[in-house]
Amino acid sequence: MANLKYYDVILKPLVSEKSMSGLGEKKYTFSVHPDANKNQIKEAVEKMFVGAKVARVNTINMDGKTRRRGATSGKTSKIKKAIIQLSADSAEIEIFSGL
Repeated sequence: MANLKYYDVILKPLVSEKSMSGLGEKKYTFSVHPDANKNQIKEAVEKMFVGAKVARVNTINMDGKTRRRGATSGKTSKIKKAIIQLSADSAEIEIFSGL
């Protein structure tokens, strides 16, 4: 298990059409550190966003895509996404409020 602090776990919020459709159900999507587990992600969200109570965490490991430039081929970096489901009595996450 990685020795990660809570502020190292969440890298950035992911804003897409699919992730924005889940805001009404209090589902938020973040890009997280590839070595973070669900307990670390839950702890990081509850410490970083005041009043947030996490009900469920779903994670997705996404491999890098194959890209070519001429005869050379390579892969982009892999990422890990986390979909956070907040409880009904939880406060909203403020960074998504203006979207």
